[in-house]
Amino acid sequence: MAYDIPALLGADGWATWEALTARIDRKTLSAWVATGRLRRIQPGVYALPAVADDWRIRVEAAVQAWDGVVSHHSALALWELLPPGAPVHLTVELRRSGRGAAGVVLHRSRDVADTIRRVEGLPVTCVERALVDTWGQPRGVHRSDLRAAAITAVRRRLCLPRQLNAEIERRPCLPGRAALVELVGLLADGCRSELEIWGCLQVLRAPGMPAFVQQRPVTVAGRTHYLDVAYGDVLLAVEMDGAAWHGSRDQRERDIRRDALLATIGWQTLRFGYRRLTGDPEGCRRELRAVHDARRRLFGLEGVR
Repeated sequence: MAYDIPALLGADGWATWEALTARIDRKTLSAWVATGRLRRIQPGVYALPAVADDWRIRVEAAVQAWDGVVSHHSALALWELLPPGAPVHLTVELRRSGRGAAGVVLHRSRDVADTIRRVEGLPVTCVERALVDTWGQPRGVHRSDLRAAAITAVRRRLCLPRQLNAEIERRPCLPGRAALVELVGLLADGCRSELEIWGCLQVLRAPGMPAFVQQRPVTVAGRTHYLDVAYGDVLLAVEMDGAAWHGSRDQRERDIRRDALLATIGWQTLRFGYRRLTGDPEGCRRELRAVHDARRRLFGLEGVR
């Protein structure tokens, strides 16, 4: 009897042993694997050769085979915070075996159920759990990439700094804990990029610099803008412009329009580009102090503390 193998496997191109042997005999299945018409991609999971190496298919198959939750690096990839990569990481209940298979790493946890979310139908650990898990067990992921993932997650509101802190609190022995605590503290203060973090630490918080707040909301003409840095007493905003984002002509024009709009309600905006901020931090500090002092005189705050 001739079989239409793609039809048997369905639109995704893979199926379980149970689903296949309900329609064909075991000998036929073994023959298809032996002749390369099917590939066994996980224990009890078979796929067409054309899709067998697809990362998303391998993640689906691993979830099916191990009844686990996508976690660590693999979860961050599904959340689009890191690129996909091998192996597939899954978290299973503590009572389960931690032995995986080729291309699958199993992590055991007693509280995985509380962290489960859904991404395109797959069970995935929440962003804050995946970030802290991967920070503790990076397995080839560079810390700089994890820092970028954490910053992006907070900027995109996939998680909040307080949620990251709650996960960190659960891990007193987390490798690299102090560095992650510092990063999350800066995110909680309002930093939303590595440039803002650098500017905050190297320029804005230097001795003798005035106090400021970050991500200050200001509403003009019915639209709310968030200022990188704000000195509310003198209506002074500081924007730190990354070379990639603010280097485009369209973005520069949007920045000019926004600065002009803020000026209509009294705000002055200082902009420091990547090259100036990182290449001449002392010059940025001098300019900022000079403008801040001038605004204090303008507002009659000279001598007021």
